[in-house]
Order: sequence, then C-alpha cells, then structure tokens
Amino acid sequence: MKQRTRSPKNKVQPAETLHLILRLSNKLMAPFSAYLENQYDISVNEFRVLMFIGRKGETASHEVAHETGVNIMSVSRAVSTLERDKRITVIRDPANRRRKMLRLTEEGKRLFIIMSPQANRVADYLLSNLEEKEILLLDQFLEAMVNTLEAVDETGRSVFLERTRPS
Repeated sequence: MKQRTRSPKNKVQPAETLHLILRLSNKLMAPFSAYLENQYDISVNEFRVLMFIGRKGETASHEVAHETGVNIMSVSRAVSTLERDKRITVIRDPANRRRKMLRLTEEGKRLFIIMSPQANRVADYLLSNLEEKEILLLDQFLEAMVNTLEAVDETGRSVFLERTRPS
C-alpha cells in the first residue's frame, strides 16, 4: 500500500484526503461503465435514480436528490429519460398535487433485479478487507462528512458552499 503524503509535522494533508475520496468515487464507477451502462443503455444518474426508487418502492425527485447527493437538475433529466424509456412512472400525489411520486414500471423492476446483484458485488468487494467494526467506523465517518456537507446556516444557505466560495 502506498504511503500517504504527510506534512512536515507528520499530519495528513486535507487535499490529499480529498484526492483519495475523489479517486475512490471514480474507481467505484468502473464496474458500472464496464458491465451495465452500454448493455442496458442507462447513464450513471439514471442508474442511481432507478436503484434508489427500487429500494424505496416509491419516492419523489427531491428525496432522490437529497438521499443520493445528485443535484436536482441531474435527477430531473434522469427521471425524464427513465420515464421516456418506460422504466419508471411519474404519478401526482393525490394528497399533494404539486408532489410527483416515482415508481418503477415492470421494465424498471426487471432492471432493478438484474442490476442489484452487481451493485451488491461492488459493495461487498469494496469492504472485503475491512472488519465489521471498521465498516461501522467508516459509516460513522462518512455520515459525519455528509452531515458537514449538508449543513445549512440560519437562512437555509449551504455552509459548505459559503465557506468554499472563491475569494
């Protein structure tokens, strides 16, 4: 295993940690690109939306965006394509006419069943060298980082975007 770059005082460089997170994210997409994207004519965001709806059963676009971290415009485009390809249906919520609920069609369910094992294999392989206690600790770290990125100030603005705004 390659040793991480350290500062003169033997501290981890935050930019190096960010680099590793981004590298991990990119590497995780390789099996999707190699095995699913072309075979099922589905983009990565469409895959994320389809898999999320498949796990939830029924959800709204804003919930997909919030829970997956995919921006709402990308979710909207994925929803449009999935609906056009008859992989999901979009139904107005009778209790709230402005809210549109997303559900898998039979074709969407078929794809979810086909692609779920691949997603599970990726997860299993990624965590295969970790012990259960390490996975639980990783989950805590990831949850803390997500919470940091999702924090809002008293006016509802993203603290992350405000604090990382270019000078």
